[in-house]
Amino acid sequence: MRKKIVRITGIIMILLGAAVLALFAYKKISRELYLRKLLDENIVFEIPRLNIRVPVLEGTDSKALQVSAGHFPGTGALGEGNYCIAGHNSTIYAEIFNDLDQIQIGDEMYLIDNDENRTRYTYIVTEYQIVDPSSVEVLEDYGDNRLTVISCTDDGENRQVVTGILE
Repeated sequence: MRKKIVRITGIIMILLGAAVLALFAYKKISRELYLRKLLDENIVFEIPRLNIRVPVLEGTDSKALQVSAGHFPGTGALGEGNYCIAGHNSTIYAEIFNDLDQIQIGDEMYLIDNDENRTRYTYIVTEYQIVDPSSVEVLEDYGDNRLTVISCTDDGENRQVVTGILE
C-alpha cells in the first residue's frame, strides 16, 4: 500500500512538473512571437556590438516599456532633431538596455523605419554620461540630428544617457 501511494505521488509530481514547464515554455514562445510581431510592425532600434535589437513604440508609459523601447512624445522624428528613446535596465522588467553601460564612443546605433523600404538611419555614439533623473535637458533639441538613448543605471538611482549623431 505504501509503495502504491509513493508511486502515485511520484506520478502526480512528474505531471505537475511537466505542466509547470509547459506553462513557462508557452509564455516564452508567446513573448517571442509577440516581440517578432512588434519588430515587423514598428521602428526598430539596434546596437549591433551589444546585440541589442528592440522595437520602438510611441510613448514611455509602463505598458510600452515592458516590451520595448519607447519614443518620448514631442522629441525628434527619424533622422530629424533629437529623437529620444527610453528603455529598462532591469531584471524585473524588460531587459532591453542591461548592457548599455558597455557602449563605446564610435559605436554604431541604428533606427530602422517601418516604411516599405525599411529605411535605416545610422547614428555614431559621441557621448555616454550618467545624469540625475531630473536632468531633462537631454531631451531638448540641439539643432542637429541625433539619437538620445536613456536608461536607468544598475542601481536605478541615476540615468545613463547615450548620444549618437546621425551619420
